[in-house]
Amino acid sequence: MQEIDSKYSKAIGNVRELEERGCIVIYGVDAKQMSQHFFLSTQRFDRIVYNFPHVGFLFREDSYCQIQLNKRLVKGFLQNAKLVLRKEGGEIHITHKEGHPYNKWDLVRKAHKIGLLLTQTLPFRKDDYPGYDNKRAHGTLSDASFHLGHCTTYKFRLPPC
Repeated sequence: MQEIDSKYSKAIGNVRELEERGCIVIYGVDAKQMSQHFFLSTQRFDRIVYNFPHVGFLFREDSYCQIQLNKRLVKGFLQNAKLVLRKEGGEIHITHKEGHPYNKWDLVRKAHKIGLLLTQTLPFRKDDYPGYDNKRAHGTLSDASFHLGHCTTYKFRLPPC
């Protein structure tokens, strides 16, 4: 918790509010390996949400290496989310920036190859989520917001049996 508190000014308050509402908050989970987590592997979830997946800025945003790293993150997340998703009615939501270079991540195609069905796309409007603040997550500016621009929430599910 100390690492999260040092990166995000509202972290402790947000965690307390979630816990007061009955949520279980777990730290340090790798999205690409969550299906092997000792607790998460025993659960099945109705909704698994990943807003703005990103590996951090290791290279220029539009460089081949940066795009490949982000594609690997998204693929690993989808593969793992599929394993802990409730089979009946479960959904995986990914909110993602649109346009160059984000369209090169091939989000929908990756999900399809993994065996997930795209059920809906919705424009993401931050104002629809009171209290939500998008954060950078990496580096010295981790508590700073980033420009959202045009964003979409993609909803996926497992195919019917």
